[in-house]
Amino acid sequence: MSSAPPPPTGTSAPTGSSAPADSSAPTGPAARPRVRRLPLAGVLRPGKPSDIWFKPASSVVVATAIPNLTLLALGRLDLVMYTMAGSFCALYTHNLPYAARARALAGVVAGMLASVGIAMVAASLTTSAVVLVTVGALLAAAQKTLCDATRIGPPGHLIFTFISSATLFAPQAIGQVPGHLALTLGAGAVAWLVGMAPALVRPHGPERRATARALRAAAAYAEATGPGRERARPAAAAAVHAAWQSLLASGARTAARRALERLVIRAEETLAAPSAADPAQLRSWAAGLRGTGAVPRPGDAGPDADDELMGAEAEAASAAASARHSLWRRLGPGSPLLPIALRTAIGCALAGYASLALGVGRPYWALVTAASLYQANVTLTWSRGVQRVVGNLVGVLAFAAIAPLAHLNHAALILCCLALAFGAEALIGRNYWLGSVCVTPMALLVTEFARFQQPGELILDRVVDTLVGALLGVVAAIAVTNRRAADHIELAIDAADRARARAEQALAAPLPTPGTLRPVRRGLTAALVDLRAAHDAAAGEWWQRALPEQRVMAAEQAGHRTLAATVRGMEHGERVRV
Repeated sequence: MSSAPPPPTGTSAPTGSSAPADSSAPTGPAARPRVRRLPLAGVLRPGKPSDIWFKPASSVVVATAIPNLTLLALGRLDLVMYTMAGSFCALYTHNLPYAARARALAGVVAGMLASVGIAMVAASLTTSAVVLVTVGALLAAAQKTLCDATRIGPPGHLIFTFISSATLFAPQAIGQVPGHLALTLGAGAVAWLVGMAPALVRPHGPERRATARALRAAAAYAEATGPGRERARPAAAAAVHAAWQSLLASGARTAARRALERLVIRAEETLAAPSAADPAQLRSWAAGLRGTGAVPRPGDAGPDADDELMGAEAEAASAAASARHSLWRRLGPGSPLLPIALRTAIGCALAGYASLALGVGRPYWALVTAASLYQANVTLTWSRGVQRVVGNLVGVLAFAAIAPLAHLNHAALILCCLALAFGAEALIGRNYWLGSVCVTPMALLVTEFARFQQPGELILDRVVDTLVGALLGVVAAIAVTNRRAADHIELAIDAADRARARAEQALAAPLPTPGTLRPVRRGLTAALVDLRAAHDAAAGEWWQRALPEQRVMAAEQAGHRTLAATVRGMEHGERVRV
């Protein structure tokens, strides 16, 4: 939701195989770790919203309104916190095909139940604020790690941390826990139904959007020239890879899915021969994927198109097994997620303890503020900190204006929360601070479902906790260094080189077939996407040794040349020189 760091600059790498290990690393004093500047320019600049922002926005409104209005009719709005835990699950998985979404959204609900259950039990067993802050910090680190490892997507761990941290400081008796968990489960079931409902009218909507993104990215790559084309290539490759992942996760290969696969093949062909592509035609196909009409069909499907599409079920099973293996690898020893988890645990704990020391009545606000900051590197974490502080300060002013209306009655309170939830999703894709302008008053209003409170006290606590959480969260991010980030680049380069070697071996066969080229091509695409992600993550670390920029560029260029050769091999069924 925040802008990625700008791509690193440097001289073009030579074409061909990756350069030797020391080809880009300076020697002597210049090789020592250097401190990178933390930016301010552009941090608050609004960007383009997500193309599906309205889906989580409308889903969370519907999923929240149903249980909230039911509790209003029953006169039990004091239980809103427990239903809201399940309702907020409706924010997740909107980018996934419905077959995969059904499983992933059920997993989100299960994760929310586990988080809330742990928080409830802890709250019922102790009243020590220090212990509760410690539990909250450990939960936040676990939630951050699992959400990043599973790549569940926006809004990531933040909703889990917000709900579980607030639950820790809600008085509980152990006998109430089953009933409160039942409320969360019931609301989670409503959220699941809301998230799956669009499948009834547009069953291939997510795959159509992923394919359209790949076509638009390929068109942008074909139109770019010079250095701009080099910069556009990773984004186009990532979009094509995401489109294939979406199609492979979509279940049975219907006629619509086969038509979408043909369009993604056209996007791949553009990556192989951008000068021969027609960007206008690619964009026309992308535009034709809107709505529920027939999927556009390329005029020339190519001689081997049917062969290219054969065996996708087996490839989907292979991709699922690979995803499970990758999940365990991302969670295992040496995982790049571990430094981020440590930052989250330490930063959240420090923020909560400092809030307690200052006598603030809701230390979980400081804890959640710290948890909200942690991104892939220090630079992005710093940017998120600036956005969080600005958004929360503007948000408390919005709360001061909204509070008189919300205090008219409980129905007005519910309507204000629903409007703010919609506004948060509408704005947060443009910039995190804009979304925080709505999230902050909503979080303050949620505390008033049990009883109305003085706005001045809530505003003061929120401002103090925001400043404390942001300051100590950034301090923890800087203090917990991630000097192994460069090591992960080396591993990603090696993985890309191995994937390229497998692809070249398949191309060297006397008569390469689509069945042999397809899996190695997808494996190489995934390796190149991971290499770019590893590089971007390391490039934003505050204290880092020189990165192997030329090796990365050489590996990417060689990999994309081999990808182009595999596409040509798929088209012509003949040996292609790389």
